[in-house]
Amino acid sequence: MEYPGTVSELTDGLRRGGYLADRGLATTLFVSLSLHRPVLLEGEVGVGKTEVAKVLAGSYGRKLIRLQCYEGIDTNQALYEWDYARQMLQIRALSEHDLASEEAVDRLFGPKFLLQRPLLEAVQAGDRAVLLIDEVDRADDEFEAFLLEVLSDFQISIPEIGTITAQSRPAVILTSNRTRELHDALRRRCLYHWIGYPTAEREVEIVLVREPGAAEALTRKVVRAVHRLRELDLAKPPGVAETIDWVRTLGFLGETELTPQAADDTLGAVVKDRDDLELVRENLAEITSGA
Repeated sequence: MEYPGTVSELTDGLRRGGYLADRGLATTLFVSLSLHRPVLLEGEVGVGKTEVAKVLAGSYGRKLIRLQCYEGIDTNQALYEWDYARQMLQIRALSEHDLASEEAVDRLFGPKFLLQRPLLEAVQAGDRAVLLIDEVDRADDEFEAFLLEVLSDFQISIPEIGTITAQSRPAVILTSNRTRELHDALRRRCLYHWIGYPTAEREVEIVLVREPGAAEALTRKVVRAVHRLRELDLAKPPGVAETIDWVRTLGFLGETELTPQAADDTLGAVVKDRDDLELVRENLAEITSGA
């Protein structure tokens, strides 16, 4: 399936996939797909940055290839590794005469012994894939510089095989939670969009799109309560993902009202820190008042 030709068509396609994108985000994605530019999405935890890539891939028949960044990730884990166990089996199967030939070495380092990691997989898949580079801020400076080089050329050199160049470019989405500042060089390479907390009305729409069976009245009460939670001095303020989880949990338990007792019983769906739990419980009556 081809990517859409207008911003409105892209917005509709994402909505059918369960993602309610505002005009700014849809426009950024549309320009990114049209001009083959990576997109850097920043925002608070749980506002739907990762979900953008998942829904984009699912809605338009692309393969989602995810590179999850973390402290200490290196190029081998992102590019490729050799299947040493399989190579050893091949060596054992070869005769002494075969091992002495140059052809044996070539066979041992052929494509069938190559374990593709996300970046190499994305280069080979081209525009049939959406490459998600998730939480890039968790990687170190050296890995960020390496990513910049790959995103600029979309080619990978493998000494034993040669250079592999993408025939077409995949859609690329990078996400960051701003645990550290990214370098200007990477930012300049990307289109940029900030995903903030939505308004209460927008958040109700988002929840109802993701949970079509949810009761609207209960959803509105939960959203009002979540917005009050975000006004507290919490270590981990709830994102939209937590709002959806709370609505889903209450619905599963058959609750129709967000009473202080129902909220207290299900706080684990929305508050994920011990100190935050204590603070919320101290203010639970106010949080659920009129919810």
